[in-house]
Amino acid sequence: MVKVKLTVNGRAVSGDCEERTLLVQFIREKLGLTGTHVGCDTTQCGTCVVHMDGKSVKSCSILAVQASGSSVTTIEGLAAHGGLHPVQAAFKEHHGLQCGFCTPGMVMTAVDMIDRHGGQLDEQTVRQELEGNICRCTGYHNIVKAVLSANAEMHGGAKQAAE
Repeated sequence: MVKVKLTVNGRAVSGDCEERTLLVQFIREKLGLTGTHVGCDTTQCGTCVVHMDGKSVKSCSILAVQASGSSVTTIEGLAAHGGLHPVQAAFKEHHGLQCGFCTPGMVMTAVDMIDRHGGQLDEQTVRQELEGNICRCTGYHNIVKAVLSANAEMHGGAKQAAE
């Protein structure tokens, strides 16, 4: 057993786990934050995306011990003061979800994408950057619309996805 110490959603946390424990397992099982989903355990689907030290990562590909000392933001820590983050609000407004299983990973990926591109997003870039996130319910069209809408709200001047 090893001791893992993290800052998760702005709160210092620690816990003992086996060396082989994945970050996603630590987040869900030790911390009880179940918004981060497990879909494949092979980094293929993107449902487990969190932000670690300000960058989106697939938490099923990182051991908890590797993340020790890091700052992690999960979907539960994204919104401030009980409201929705602009990306969450855009997913709701543009129907960018159906069953909702992929939504936390999509939202976390979108936030990182918008931050990295500083508002310079277009439909092609959004579609290309979402390739690592699988949604089995939608055709991605409304997800792309939601990302571009959130980008426009957060940075202004974004191009909209085709109607």
